[in-house]
Amino acid sequence: MKWITVDENLTPKKLREITARPEENFAGVEEIVDDILKNIRLEGDKALRAYTLKLDGCDLTDFRVTPEEIEEAKALVGEEMLSILQEAADNIYRYHQEQVTTSWLKDFGPHIKLGMRITPIQRVGLYVPGGTAAYPSTVLMDAIPAKVAGVPSLVMISPPNKEGKINPIILAAAKIAGVDEIYKIGGAQGVAALAYGTETIEPVNKIVGPGNAFVATAKRKVFGTVGIDMIAGPSEVGIVADASANPQWVAADLLAQAEHDARAAVYLVTPSKALGEAVVEAVKQQMAVAPRKEIMEASVNNWMQIFLVKDLDQGFKVMNSIAPEHLELALENPEQYLDKVQNAGAIFMGHYTPEPIGDYFAGPNHTLPTSGTAKFSSPLGVYDYIKRSSVLWYEEPAFAAAADKVEKFAKQEGLYGHAASITQRKKS
Repeated sequence: MKWITVDENLTPKKLREITARPEENFAGVEEIVDDILKNIRLEGDKALRAYTLKLDGCDLTDFRVTPEEIEEAKALVGEEMLSILQEAADNIYRYHQEQVTTSWLKDFGPHIKLGMRITPIQRVGLYVPGGTAAYPSTVLMDAIPAKVAGVPSLVMISPPNKEGKINPIILAAAKIAGVDEIYKIGGAQGVAALAYGTETIEPVNKIVGPGNAFVATAKRKVFGTVGIDMIAGPSEVGIVADASANPQWVAADLLAQAEHDARAAVYLVTPSKALGEAVVEAVKQQMAVAPRKEIMEASVNNWMQIFLVKDLDQGFKVMNSIAPEHLELALENPEQYLDKVQNAGAIFMGHYTPEPIGDYFAGPNHTLPTSGTAKFSSPLGVYDYIKRSSVLWYEEPAFAAAADKVEKFAKQEGLYGHAASITQRKKS
């Protein structure tokens, strides 16, 4: 971990250098992914089966999850966990309903109507990681906004285990979220199947969801054939804390992100050196007995930074430059500082709103911009599953009033075919 005392010499450029994440080298990954994409595009299900056998260790003749498998999964998960999943889903649904936008058509002058037509993306693919990980929260967070948006065909893929099964809690969450089709495929080959289609799987229009370097690279390469949500980097949390913060709680919240990934970044910004020192001690104590100690240690040792600032105004300048994925305001009066936040994926207010509340239960989406991209992008939401079409309607008198001007505009740009489109109507 590193201490940084902030003064007037710490320029925005220098701060960006201090907090910069290393660029990942995908050279070897790209070659493998290129071959996978090519083979799936050319050979479809045959290549998909071969990659599933090679990479996942199971030989499948049918990739689609059956209704019986879903019911079996629900029974294995049990009523208590199903109830928790359902309550979380209800919270996520209610929150995302507030993001719904509707089509509109309005008068913009005599004989002129202009508007916007909102339509859902017709078919969306959702990637859910498998292996040793099981993230039902990802299923809920990515699927429910799609259903709120009105996506009629939502397809989920997730890599199977060697027995050809998907983790039961993933299937249970998919059922609750309203996923329409589920397939036992993963990796770059799964992304390729969604993008290009195979004999079994119809192609989608957009792919969302997190994955490893192979999945991220595949998503980047199929962009243009399909839309994608984002290319997510390692997780991160920034905490702005004053003397009212509990150092044990702050340490626990930093470690909650550190356990995600050895490359996860955790930032503490505070005007209280005493608090910072207490947090450091608490981090060491809690990390020593944590189940994911090795991952936490790698994150903390390499990516924990403590910024000592003269006041909270300076602290927010630092944090806005970092633009963290998650931002906790561990402050006595957090609401009075909310307007100072310019760049953050999600903002957690006060001492009793730790980041895991948002990860699992509160309702706002936990698929968030990472690596400083909160400066120009937003959490996943209903708006990621819709398209907007402009609507224009000029009646004859309005056309006649604008015709000469449009004709001259087109000729000015040298587009005489555009001008002719106007001229033909003027002749009538």
